[in-house]
Amino acid sequence: MERIEKLDKVDLQILHTLQENARLTTKELAAKVSLSPTPVFERLRRLEQGGYIKKYMAVLDAEKLNSGFIVFCNIKMLHINSQIAANFKQMVQAIPQVTECYNISGSNDYLLKIHAPDMHYYKELILNVLGEIENLASIESLFVMDELKHDYGIPF
Repeated sequence: MERIEKLDKVDLQILHTLQENARLTTKELAAKVSLSPTPVFERLRRLEQGGYIKKYMAVLDAEKLNSGFIVFCNIKMLHINSQIAANFKQMVQAIPQVTECYNISGSNDYLLKIHAPDMHYYKELILNVLGEIENLASIESLFVMDELKHDYGIPF
């Protein structure tokens, strides 16, 4: 919460506008926030250097790229310590089909979001990749039937 207090109304407006369209030129962004391009450029640089803006990217259509079979995968470990957690992190980061991974509380240890072309591909990923994880106790797969909401921005 401390970081957000350092941002003024214009900074927040810039961030909100960029979440909607990161391809705006500095001139177009300046017009949307009612400033001239030079101060907007300086604010952008400050927001990037401060870590408020992590990356600029395109949002792709998973269906069109044959990766529209989405699975949320709960992972439970037999036991966990810092070395096991570090090994798990390194392994998961090397799997391109895992697009998100969270260390969670509750009865499971990790939640993965996986994109695959189909069930057969996912089964092979479980058997040949995730199933090879040391200290793995269980994998629970939740298959997405329909996406009702997917916002990429952060509400503030």
